[in-house]
Amino acid sequence: MNSSSIRVVLILSCFLLLSPVTGSASNTFEGQNIYQRHCFMCHGMQGMSTMASAPSFKRGDGLFKSDLSLMKHIKTGKSACPPHIGLLNDQQIFDVIAYLRTLYP
Repeated sequence: MNSSSIRVVLILSCFLLLSPVTGSASNTFEGQNIYQRHCFMCHGMQGMSTMASAPSFKRGDGLFKSDLSLMKHIKTGKSACPPHIGLLNDQQIFDVIAYLRTLYP
């Protein structure tokens, strides 16, 4: 490796180490608990939506987006879904996203 390649690897390594998403594993059990408190009324207990406008996670609706995109929708709300910014912290949102991904076969 030449010096510029080493420099790129070091910069990328530092970025990954300092990234707020990296280094904290998501907890699907905690995500399920949060989902049952805040989400199931519209999205259904097992991810089959109970409202026409709510995504059905059992069918994979919306789950093919990135975690950061899903986080944005959870924080700011979308359509009939209320915003959860200030209600859930980032780790709790990532836990919910991890749980949502278990609902899709």
